[in-house]
Amino acid sequence: MAVRIHFTDDDLAQIRLAQAPDPMWEALLSMHMLQTDTGSAVFGGWRRRVRRELPAAVHPLLRMAPPVGYSADFLTPAAGTGGLDAGIGALLSTPRQRLRSDLVELSRAGRRLPPWARSLADGDREAVGHLARVFRAYFTAALAPWWSRLRTRFGAERAAHGRYLADGDLGALLGALHPGLVWRRPVLEVTGLGADRDVRLDGRGLLVLPAYFCWRKPTLLKDPALPCVVVYPMTHETPLNGGTSGLRSLNALLGRTRAGILESVADHGVTTTELAHDAGISPATASHHVGILRKAGLLSTCRAGKAALHSVTPLGLALLDGRAR
Repeated sequence: MAVRIHFTDDDLAQIRLAQAPDPMWEALLSMHMLQTDTGSAVFGGWRRRVRRELPAAVHPLLRMAPPVGYSADFLTPAAGTGGLDAGIGALLSTPRQRLRSDLVELSRAGRRLPPWARSLADGDREAVGHLARVFRAYFTAALAPWWSRLRTRFGAERAAHGRYLADGDLGALLGALHPGLVWRRPVLEVTGLGADRDVRLDGRGLLVLPAYFCWRKPTLLKDPALPCVVVYPMTHETPLNGGTSGLRSLNALLGRTRAGILESVADHGVTTTELAHDAGISPATASHHVGILRKAGLLSTCRAGKAALHSVTPLGLALLDGRAR
């Protein structure tokens, strides 16, 4: 299953790699991460702090961004590429029809919506204003303290693909970003979404957006009539909380790359290709390090179809747990 995005020649000339992180997308995706326990090696410290400090008045907003399934499309307006103020300004201007249709879509999944959702669906000005204030409060508590670090990581991610931008080979860029993006000119397949549909750009072009809080697989808006944005996971080199002395000790014991691989696998099994992307190394190099960790009894490998799936052994988990203590 895949979402297949069809390009015309005009669309190929209008592929853009975002210039800066999008605060609306990062906020939405971070809400997903806040409501799960995945990615603990990268997000564990951030998650503990935000759960402790997030104002109670902001909690109902999380109901509009469930970690699995549909999230309201209107929470990530295209204007977010211009910064938080522009994104919230667009949120305040969301047409009533969009508010209603997205909230109906959320309710179909049986999601319990905020108490002010009915007024929001009616386009009530006070309800829309409340949504904007709560969204800003969430960003202030959950993202603002780390935003400069996210911007730095975004710049490094964009620079890593500078060769494709300089050469104007934007089709090749699409195939180099993430294993979940498969480029077969003139179609880009977005895999791992549990959906099977076709999207025709018809001259609209495509924005490609790296996101720090996008985890494991790319994503995009559900409504094909909206501006087409493909969001994909950045490479995560260090935890968002800046690391700990335990992390430095594990790096010293195993080496930074192998320590990062062990932590990446800790949450659930991953493939060699996914490990390579997370670590910012080639699949061959990832395979080499996995082999060393496997011989040391820290990882195990099994076949899952054509892919090799790696998981942490009890000894590997004990090492990680000992590092945490």
